[in-house]
This record gives sequence, C-alpha cells and structure tokens, in this order.
Amino acid sequence: MSYTFEISPGETWNRNGDKSILQVFDIETGEAKVLKEFDCVIEAPNWSADGTFLTYNSNGRIFKYALATGEVAKIESHYVDNCNNDHVLDPDGSGVYVSHHTKEDGLSRIYKIYFDGREPRLVTPLAPSYLHGITPDGKTLAYCAERNGSYDIYTIPAAGGNETRLTTAFGLNDGPEYDCNGEYIWFNSERSGRMQAFCMKADGSEQTQMTHDLHWNTWFPHISPDRQKVVMVAYTETDVRPGEHVPNKNVELRLMRRALPVESNCASPADSWSAPQTILKLFGGQGTINVNSWAPDSKRFAFVSYVHGNDSSN
Repeated sequence: MSYTFEISPGETWNRNGDKSILQVFDIETGEAKVLKEFDCVIEAPNWSADGTFLTYNSNGRIFKYALATGEVAKIESHYVDNCNNDHVLDPDGSGVYVSHHTKEDGLSRIYKIYFDGREPRLVTPLAPSYLHGITPDGKTLAYCAERNGSYDIYTIPAAGGNETRLTTAFGLNDGPEYDCNGEYIWFNSERSGRMQAFCMKADGSEQTQMTHDLHWNTWFPHISPDRQKVVMVAYTETDVRPGEHVPNKNVELRLMRRALPVESNCASPADSWSAPQTILKLFGGQGTINVNSWAPDSKRFAFVSYVHGNDSSN
C-alpha cells in the first residue's frame, strides 16, 4: 500500500515477483537469523508481548507466525481485508489494531481485529489514518493522519472518541509510537529538511530532534521495551525525497543507545543518546520495519528484507 506522498515512478513500486525474508537481528551478537522465506510480499512484523509469535501483513490480511514451530496462520478479520503495514498488537493479547483501506473511498481507517474471530471494530471514522503506536495500558492509540492537507500526529482513545492533534510542524510527521512507560512518543518528521527521528512527551510538548543525518532520511524510530535502544531505517538522500519510504531500495538499519541512565528522558541534552550506528545493510525499505518489532527482552528485533523479482543479487 502507498500513501499519496510516497508515489514514485515505475519500477520502484513494482513488487510483482518479490520474495520476502523474515528475519531476527540479535543486538548482542550482531547476527541476523532467517526465520522464513516467502514467495510474496510480507511486511512490518510485530512481536507479541509474551514472546511467542510475530504478526505481519500480506495481501491485505494479517497473519501470525509462531516462533516455536514456524507455523503461519491467518487472523480472521472478516471485511477488514485491505490492511497496510501500519498495525500494532493490543497489550492485553486480545487482537491487533490495523490500518484498513475501506471500500467506500479506499482511504485508511483504524480498526481492531480480534484473535477470537469476532467482528472488527472501527476506531477512526476520519481518514486517512495510519496507526503506529499504543500506550502500555492499551487505552490510547497514536497515528499519522491527513487532515485538511497536512499530515500530522494524532492520538485517540482506543475505545473510540475524539482525536487530539499533537504536531503542527511543516511537512510530514509520521511513525509515532509510545515508549514502554507511555510517557514519550518517538516519531519521524521532515521539518528540518530531511526526514529525521524526533521525540516528544505524550501530550505533544517538548518536541526534540534526535538524529541529525545530513545525507540520510531516517524513518520509524522504534524504542526497545527497556528504553535503552532505538532502531530505525535510513535511506540515502539520492534515493528518496524526504517524505518517501518506498520499497526496492538499498537501506540501512541503524541503532541508537542510551548514554545516560534510564531515568533520563528522550529530550535530555544530546549526549543522553549515542549517534546512530549502522548495524545492517539490506535491500528493502517499505515493509522492512514500519512498526515496532522489538522482542520483549530488548535483545532482538524482527525485520523483513526482500529479493526483487527474479533478481537473486538483492
């Protein structure tokens, strides 16, 4: 699925024949382990809170991958059958909040689908809305939404209700997700001219730029459960415009580490976090790590790399 501001010509968005490789990266060993290869596009793994399974989207549906057995199962979602790669697990283990392109206008709205197979529930009547974060208590969602021509970050009660706008900065603001305390939201914004990682308090105050890459566009900063590490994906300045996160590109996964004790918040002085360090280079981009995929132990995260068409060199 593509946002209106992501469209790039021709071959970049042609994913016919692409293969997907679901992997786990170990922070301590620096090694990537292949879990499964797919002869189709899968995207955006989430790691369950109990550590037993991953969820991902493919062909509009959401699937479970059992880590112990490798078994894949489709989650029953009824008419919610056009999901994109913006989804998060409910902390209570009951289901997944998803971004689904509805049939009436093709725009993305947030729904909850349930593991027990009950009917989905609409959360955001307004569209487009692209989900990225949920508070640890499961009561509030954070998402990117276009309202009146501007893409900004909003929150809404998970039960439904009125949405609250948190950002007003020029350009695209996207990818919001809460830390494990629900105190801060990490996100990405192109307000500085390039797409970079930012952090703010959960009420939208103290918006602070966390990366300053002159030649890279940084997307989707994912904070680990222990709040000690942030992993993100970076595109070179020559491959994408700041507001794009397209597929079929050579990208880097980068890691920031907390340099001060955990009590220091994300908006502390610059020396509270290390500069991003490249930990992996791969062929991917869109779908690789769109949503938080950290394991509960904060030592591993899941991601997807791709082989484009019949090109075995990627």
